Amino acid sequence: MARCSGRATSRSYRKMQGHAKMTMFAVFSILSLFFPSSTEAGLYTATDQIILLTPETVESVLVNSTAAIVVEFYASWCGHCVAFSTTYKNLARDIKEWKPAVDLSAIDCADESNRKVCTNYSIRGYPTLKFFNAYSKADSKGQSLRAHRDVRGLRQAIIDKLEKHEEPWPPACPPLEPTSKAEIDSFFETNNVQHLALIFEDLKSYIGREVTLDLLQFENIAVRRVLNTEEALVSELGVTDFPSCYLYYPGGNYTQLKVKFQARTFYSYALQRLPGVERSGKPTPNKVNLKSNNTNEPWRHFNASRVYMADLESALHYSLRVEVSAYPVIRGKDLNSLKKYICVLAKYFPGRPVVMNSLRYIDSWLQNQYGNEVSYDAFRAALDNTAQAPDTALPEGVRWVGCQGSQPHFRGYPCGVWTLFHVLTVQAINSRASDALEVLTAMREYVRTFFGCRECAQHFESMVRENLFDVSTSSSAVIWLWSRHNWVNNRLAGALSEDPYFPKIQWPSPEMCPLCHTVKLNGDHKWDLDQVLPFLTSYFSNSSILTDFLDDESIILEKQREKQASEAKKRLGREVKEATTVNPLSLLPTIQEEEEEEEEEEEGPQDEAVAEDMAGGKNYDTTPWVKPDMGLGERRQKRAHSRPVIVGMRMKPQPEDIVDLDSFVNQHYRAKALAASSRVKRRTLQRKEEQEPVPIFGLGLGLDSGLGMVGLEPMEPEFENQKRKHLQKRELSHQVYNVKEGESHRIGWVSMFSVGFSKVDISLCVILYFLSSVCLLTMYLFFKNRLRIRRPKVSQL
Repeated sequence: MARCSGRATSRSYRKMQGHAKMTMFAVFSILSLFFPSSTEAGLYTATDQIILLTPETVESVLVNSTAAIVVEFYASWCGHCVAFSTTYKNLARDIKEWKPAVDLSAIDCADESNRKVCTNYSIRGYPTLKFFNAYSKADSKGQSLRAHRDVRGLRQAIIDKLEKHEEPWPPACPPLEPTSKAEIDSFFETNNVQHLALIFEDLKSYIGREVTLDLLQFENIAVRRVLNTEEALVSELGVTDFPSCYLYYPGGNYTQLKVKFQARTFYSYALQRLPGVERSGKPTPNKVNLKSNNTNEPWRHFNASRVYMADLESALHYSLRVEVSAYPVIRGKDLNSLKKYICVLAKYFPGRPVVMNSLRYIDSWLQNQYGNEVSYDAFRAALDNTAQAPDTALPEGVRWVGCQGSQPHFRGYPCGVWTLFHVLTVQAINSRASDALEVLTAMREYVRTFFGCRECAQHFESMVRENLFDVSTSSSAVIWLWSRHNWVNNRLAGALSEDPYFPKIQWPSPEMCPLCHTVKLNGDHKWDLDQVLPFLTSYFSNSSILTDFLDDESIILEKQREKQASEAKKRLGREVKEATTVNPLSLLPTIQEEEEEEEEEEEGPQDEAVAEDMAGGKNYDTTPWVKPDMGLGERRQKRAHSRPVIVGMRMKPQPEDIVDLDSFVNQHYRAKALAASSRVKRRTLQRKEEQEPVPIFGLGLGLDSGLGMVGLEPMEPEFENQKRKHLQKRELSHQVYNVKEGESHRIGWVSMFSVGFSKVDISLCVILYFLSSVCLLTMYLFFKNRLRIRRPKVSQL
């Protein structure tokens, strides 16, 4: 004990303390990562801040550790162990700040793989608690520790074991014995700290030692215990009440610490928030320069006692447009989770009219999706109101106010999600919701499915499984969510994700809600739930939400219209680009087109002159009914106008006057080949393509190049004259026939019946006709033979 009392709080000591804390944190992280099966098997999980031992890790945790270790040996089937597990979990949360000096662990002896470990430590009953000193040897069996039924008894039993600890002393553990006036007079000569807290108490009190351990992770402060029998210090500071806390400074200056109750929790909270006091490893907060932080936007000054609608709308935007977008297709249970989430938002979110219209529209759209899956693109289209429903918009982007952090990676979305769900549970009370679990169930399924931090989602799920279904009223749902939020704050206090400017505390603080805090008869802190519930319902009520830093609804609607117009313009541009983009290979003339082009060159200089003019860059129309450089909308309108109209149709009863459509087809092939050739040349000259000409008939129908039809004639007389001047050519079964004028009528009928059929079609027809003939022949022979056999029988009768 002499060496223990000689230890002082110094900078070198703080470095040793930080090293020990990092070592234990690394051990705990490795256990959580490499042995997840143990986490799920027993009564405890990694979320409970308890080290889960296995045969592979027990030696590394218990032997030669820099911290003292408390181990619970339990059996998961033991009813008393199940009941005690709640106390043990609460103890872990209560002494979380003691971790560099003492840590908690557990092992399930009901697991057969752990039986040998439990046997080696002489465990015969459950639960059994054992205390292992720091730097224990491999053959150490530990010291028995009484399993008290309450956290206070366990906490004090651990302190008793620490005070009796043998050398070497845990390096991170501060001195726990009472101090004297002589030590206080020379304290600042040997210690570089800003504050010295003196807790005056009687001999049986544990408050001074508990507060000392509560502050061991904080720098620039030291805590010493002074007994009421130390008359010199008591008289010098004029102490009359025990316990009480005084702040002592160099030169003999001192002041009493003002707290609501003279109790451990109130002392620890007040001391941790003194100027200059900071958690080890964290930068010193400087709230004066907070407005010049490293975020992309300027700092927004806010009222910490109010909720901001900007945070709620930012949380909505991020959850629906970012988190959910990780699922290109939402199906099955995921889709049901999304429907529940949107339904709760539509019912209880206290938003502005345009936002509420948007949530109701999305909810209605989702409920009408009767399939088992929905694409995120379709969901996003409904979210962005592409249907242009009036006065409907969900603001895009995030604008954190009450949830803004000192760095971009601090607070923000997690803070916004917690605030959003607190607001929804309170609004469910005001709406007199019939289902007490409606909001919590929707929250649970959303976090489990869509929340991006998967470890956070697993931790939340483990809390939910513990006692969510004990919630029976909307009021108890509010209290349940608040208590679990404080559990998370306790677990994450001091973690790398904690913003040093906004430390995680048990909320609400004594300054924000003094009536919410009280003490038990034994001096331990206690939440007054009769005061907590009214505070929560008031804090998260619709009337308490501030609308500062929000854009006006008209501006939001205008931004939405501008975005939709911009997207429509881009979409139209893509369609035009796709419509005007031509595969270069498709412009190359085929062998048949080359032959037709050669034939056309022999017929006269007219078509050749047209091609030369087009190759020279002239904007020349190969046919009088085609306009060059026609836009997409104009082309659609032109096609609409060129649909069949019964105008100018003249039926020709005389066979000799029937239009030779086969001749027309060849003419159309020549026109097509000429257009293709011109497009190739113009492609070389970096020119735009022209629309391929299509002849117009008296029926008003642009005919396909392979279509044969009787009784129509072209509207233009020159087309009829050109038709009769050319030699007709037709490809049937890879053969080209020169058709004379006298034979055009016969070949026309052949063309009419063959056009539109491929070689496979014709082959199938031939095969089918052959098979039909064979079947008919077989049937004929069968019945003929049968008749021949029956005739002799008839003659015998």
